[in-house]
Amino acid sequence: MVDLHREFERSRLFHEARIDRRSADALVGLAAGITADGHINQMEAEFLENWISTNLARIEDPVINLLYRRLSDMLADGVLDADESGELLEILRGFAGISAAKPKASDNAYVPSNGLPLDHPAPELAWDGRLFLFTGVMAYGPRKQCEALILERGGQIAPGVSKKIHYLIVGEIGNEQWLHSTYGTKIKKAVELREGGCPLAIISEQHWQAALFG
Repeated sequence: MVDLHREFERSRLFHEARIDRRSADALVGLAAGITADGHINQMEAEFLENWISTNLARIEDPVINLLYRRLSDMLADGVLDADESGELLEILRGFAGISAAKPKASDNAYVPSNGLPLDHPAPELAWDGRLFLFTGVMAYGPRKQCEALILERGGQIAPGVSKKIHYLIVGEIGNEQWLHSTYGTKIKKAVELREGGCPLAIISEQHWQAALFG
């Protein structure tokens, strides 16, 4: 005998997931549109904050939630000043996979990786006995080559994201699946652990290279 209540719940959850996915995709489009003129004003920031609150309040995506908190913090005093406007512009460009040189993420198979989950400010790196993990495509070279540089300095390579790792290094080259709510399980789990109080830092490949050769 078919359990109609259970089938209804399954159908409802399935359709909610599809709605959330469409809303997350729409947020990418909004970010691209708002940043198109190279400036974000008060009205645009307030509209975006309200839109996320209305359409993505239920979505369990730590990076979108982080974007919303950053935006809310900027508007907490009722004024989006020039520095906040510039920071928000860069955050939204990163979220939408847009750079000044390439106004559309679809212009290339690869785009700069989303910078939103990164630690701000980036921490000073220690090597000896520290656990590192890479995600994404490294501009420096093959991952094994990057891992060897860490091992040479006394660091260790972790098999996956856990409370034990110290640094998750995000490759400079991301792909289009990172532009909205499918950043990859490593980034999502790392953000969740960090938000939960774990001393885990998410850093860019650029920062990692600066620590290596700076």
